[in-house]
Amino acid sequence: MEGKKLYRSSENKVICGVCGGIAEYFNIDPTVVRVGWAIVSVFGGAGVLAYIVAAVIMPRQEEV
Repeated sequence: MEGKKLYRSSENKVICGVCGGIAEYFNIDPTVVRVGWAIVSVFGGAGVLAYIVAAVIMPRQEEV
């Protein structure tokens, strides 16, 4: 049995697919993840940097 893996989404992407990939991993709506990420970016300040790091670190989802 193969476990779940975290990938950048190739279908649910707006910029790099990071939020879409997180949403697919946790089986939730990508809009919820995007709004949460925007709130963290505005109020926390580290959201943009975290997105860039995640976009570099997370592998792309293979086309099936």
